[in-house]
Amino acid sequence: MIICAMHSGSGAQRRGLNLAWRLLLSVALLAVAGSLSAGEIRAAVASNFRDTMDVLAEQFRLETGHKIVVSNGSTGKHYTQIINGAPFDLFFAADAHRPELLEQAGKVVNGSRFTYAIGRIVLWSARHGVVVDGGTALTQGNFKRLAIANPKLAPYGQAAEEILTGMGLWQQLSSRLVRGENIAQTFQYVSTGNAQLGFVAYAQVLALAEQERGSYWLVPQSQYSPIEQQAVILRDSLPAREFFNFLKSESARKIIHRYGYGTP
Repeated sequence: MIICAMHSGSGAQRRGLNLAWRLLLSVALLAVAGSLSAGEIRAAVASNFRDTMDVLAEQFRLETGHKIVVSNGSTGKHYTQIINGAPFDLFFAADAHRPELLEQAGKVVNGSRFTYAIGRIVLWSARHGVVVDGGTALTQGNFKRLAIANPKLAPYGQAAEEILTGMGLWQQLSSRLVRGENIAQTFQYVSTGNAQLGFVAYAQVLALAEQERGSYWLVPQSQYSPIEQQAVILRDSLPAREFFNFLKSESARKIIHRYGYGTP
């Protein structure tokens, strides 16, 4: 009886160990499968779209396991880096011109170029009550510095120049202009008080807590050329194509709208 009990216990232990090993093997195989199916995508992203991209990338990661590694900066600098061989998989520009140039140069996956967002620009002060009646803060002149993104590098800078020219103020205010390398640096100039006013992306202001938004004028889109922001795939892969398909989905478009952009 004692021997039988021992043999019975030994068999149960063996069956338990076998089950445990099978479970461990299954977990290991699932982990390997997940690591093989999940990908890492390197994206060059216009500075103004960084906050929105972070939200989109996280949602995409939760749905697919693919990780988007974001490098944000000016569209002009990213373009130069890509032409010189920078290893990005995706390019999210703040304009349509650079993606088109890359397409013409054969640097993108055919048919991948599309408009992912329509940018909007605001005249912004970090202080409440400064921008209260459209663009009158510009004509009244009660400021020392006006920040804009460099028009040679950043589409939002080009839009700012276009707005000021249309108002007849470009030459008059040229001595007060502070040019940021990109729209993120421009936003920093105003937020820190180094510039009392600045033309920044509407999305940047919306990203602030309501009490931190200061005062701003959402410039009518009739006063500047549309800021059509386009993206291209530079290195073809299934994760890259899946992300582009995700960006065209209704859920992604809702996020883009919520962060202050239009979509086609």
